[in-house]
Amino acid sequence: MLGIGVALLVGMVATSLWLVQANNEYSQETAALRRLRASILDVLTTVQDAETGQRGFLLTGDERYLAPYREAVNTMAAKRALLVERIGDRQEYLGDIEGLQANLDRKLAEIGEGIDLMRANRTQDAVDLVRRDTGLIYMREIRETLNRFQQITDDHLRILVANQLSAAENLRWVTIVGAVAITGVLIGALALIMKYIRELMRSREEVDELNRGLEERVDERTRDLIRANQEIQRFAYIVTHDLRAPLVNIMGFLSEFDASLKPVQAYVLADGAALPERDVQDAKTAVKEDLPEAIGFIRSSTRKMDQLINAILKISRDGRRKLQAEKVDIKDLLIAAGASVQHQVSAVDGSIDIDVPSFTVISDRISLDQILGNLFDNAVKYQMPGRPLKISARILPQGRGIVRIDVSDNGRGIAEDDFERIFELFRRAGEQDQQGEGIGLAHVRSLIRNLGGDITVASELGKGSTFHLTLPTDLRKITRGSDI
Repeated sequence: MLGIGVALLVGMVATSLWLVQANNEYSQETAALRRLRASILDVLTTVQDAETGQRGFLLTGDERYLAPYREAVNTMAAKRALLVERIGDRQEYLGDIEGLQANLDRKLAEIGEGIDLMRANRTQDAVDLVRRDTGLIYMREIRETLNRFQQITDDHLRILVANQLSAAENLRWVTIVGAVAITGVLIGALALIMKYIRELMRSREEVDELNRGLEERVDERTRDLIRANQEIQRFAYIVTHDLRAPLVNIMGFLSEFDASLKPVQAYVLADGAALPERDVQDAKTAVKEDLPEAIGFIRSSTRKMDQLINAILKISRDGRRKLQAEKVDIKDLLIAAGASVQHQVSAVDGSIDIDVPSFTVISDRISLDQILGNLFDNAVKYQMPGRPLKISARILPQGRGIVRIDVSDNGRGIAEDDFERIFELFRRAGEQDQQGEGIGLAHVRSLIRNLGGDITVASELGKGSTFHLTLPTDLRKITRGSDI
C-alpha cells in the first residue's frame, strides 16, 4: 500500500507539474496575445487621433486642434514597430502587414497634405481633398485589417482560455484520484492547488476590472468629443449671428447716410442758384438730424463689433495659455474672492460666509482665481434690490479625485429655461439692467473645462442661485504633459 501510495504520489506530482507547466505556457501566450491586442488598438487609436486633429484644424483653422495629430505623427513609427515586433512570426498576420503599412503611410500622407493646404490658405483645396474620399478608403482598409487582426487575436485567446480551463479541470481530477489513496498528500496538494486557483481567479477579476475601466474611459472621451463638437457648432452660430447684426445696422445707416447726403449735395452744388424752399429745408434737416443720427448709429455698431471681437479674443487667449499645475488651497482662493467684493456687500448690509476647511488641489491658480472672482462679482451684480445680499461657499469632496465647490447667493435667481443659455457666449438672462457683453459665465465654463472640470447651476427666480463647480484634485492626471 505504501508503494502504491508512493507511486500514486509520484504520478500525481509528475502529472501536476506537467499541468502547471502547461498552464504557465498558456498564461505566457495569453499575455503575449493581450499585448498584441493592445498594440492593434493603439495603432488604430493613433491614426484616428491624427484624423481627428486634421478635421478640427480644417474646421477651425486653430493650431491647437493639431495637438492629437502631432502626437500621432511622433509616436506612430514606434507603435507600428512594436506591433510588427509583437506579431513576430505569426503567419496568420504576416500576409496583411505589408498592405497595412502601405495604407498607414498613405493615410498619414493624406492627412499631412490637407493640413499643409490649410496652412497655405488653400482651404477649398483642403476640403476638396477630404471630399475625394481617398482618406476614407484608406481608413476603411486600415480599420478592416486591424479589426481582422483583433478578431484573430480574440479567437486565439478564447482557445487559450478554454485550454487553460481544461488543464485546470484535469488538475482537479488528478488531485481527487490521488487524494483517495493518500489522504495525507491530499491536504498539502489541495492547499497548493486551491491557492493557485484563487490567484488565477483574482488575476482574471483584475483583468475584467481593467477592461471595464477602459470602456468607461473610451465612453467618457466619446462624450467629451461630442460635447466639444456641439460647442464648436453653437459658438460658430453665435459669433456669426452677433457679428452680423452690427454689420446689418452699418449697411442700413450707410444707405440712410447716402440718401440724406443727396439734398445736401444739391444745396452745395447749386452754386448760388435759387432752390425750392422744400429742397433747402431737406438739406438743413439732413445736416442737423439725419446725418448725425446715421453717424452715431454707425459709430455705435462698430463699437459693438469691437467689443464682441475683443471678448472672443479674450476667451481665445485664455484657452491658449499654458496651464501651470501647482498646489492651491481652495479656501484661500474663496477668501480672496470674497475680500474683493466685501466693501460692496457691506454697503447693502450683506454678509459673506466662507466657513470651509482647507482643501488643497493641484491645479492652475490663475484660472481658479478668475473663475471664483467672476462668480462672486456676478452675485454682487445681480443681487435682489432691497434685500441684504448673502453669499456663501462650500467645499464638498466627491471621491475618485474630484472635488465640488458650491457658490450660492440670495439674488434675483435664474429661470430654468435659461440654465444653459447663461453659459453661452454673448447670451444674458433676465432683466438687462447691468453693463456687460454676456461673456462672463461663458468664460468661466471655458476655464473650468480647460482644467478638466465643469460648471452647472441650480436656481429659482426671486430666491437665489447656486453654481456647482466640479474639479479634478490633480490636473496632472487628466492633462497631457505637453499641455502643462
